[in-house]
Amino acid sequence: MAKITRPQRAKPVPVRSPSKKPAKAGSGAAPKSAPKSASKTPLKKAPKTSPAAKSKAAPAKPVKKALKAAKPWTPAEIREAFSRFAASNPEPRGELEHLNPYTLLVAVVLSAQATDAGVNKATRPLFKVADTPQKMIALGEETLREYIKTIGLYRTKAKNVIALSQKLITEFGGEVPRTRGELESLPGAGRKTANVVLNMAFGEHTMAVDTHVFRVGNRTGLAPGKTPLEVELGLEKVIPAEFMLHAHHWLILHGRYTCLARKPRCELCLIKDLCRWPEKTA
Repeated sequence: MAKITRPQRAKPVPVRSPSKKPAKAGSGAAPKSAPKSASKTPLKKAPKTSPAAKSKAAPAKPVKKALKAAKPWTPAEIREAFSRFAASNPEPRGELEHLNPYTLLVAVVLSAQATDAGVNKATRPLFKVADTPQKMIALGEETLREYIKTIGLYRTKAKNVIALSQKLITEFGGEVPRTRGELESLPGAGRKTANVVLNMAFGEHTMAVDTHVFRVGNRTGLAPGKTPLEVELGLEKVIPAEFMLHAHHWLILHGRYTCLARKPRCELCLIKDLCRWPEKTA
């Protein structure tokens, strides 16, 4: 019997996938296609904008113009102003009521952040029973508070008045000192207090700058300054010596009754033609 031989099936040839490795240069292999991002034309950098171009593109914000400084007063104008004050009120007086240098000192200390009228109302009965440091000490702090309780900060002020009275007795023989440094060393007394006492009690040519004098010095341009001390020194520099004894009273009264803070009464002002304020109401 013949042997039957079956034909063998051909084995399938495996298909190799293309190599992922890049072809070597000079091998003749075709390069792979570039990635999509590389096929695009690269973006050009935006050119830098010059300062001039920027200013044309976006206009700058408006800047407020600086106010021009007021023209300083001339010596002749200052003399004219105080001559008018002197003619209108030859002997101006402070409005704090007092009997002697000691009661003046106490009244000025009590007047801080208070009106002269309010202080006078409280000190009239007080000074009848305590017009010396010794009598004030004998009165005592608690009783003193009852006399001045209508004045702002009366508790602190009562403590200061008793303390300054004690210091006057122990260090100054019960007398009010006559120098600024010694006066400023007293409890509750500052530079303004010292200037008032030196001027009113002892006739010194000092300039006490309160809120009224500060406003008048700046508003009129007579002695502009950012602090009371700057205004004080400015006024002392420009005011003729013959007017210095009463100068601070004239300026205080002018600020209190004419050159008011909110509604200045320019129509009544003696020096409105000399004043540098650009917003005069008359």
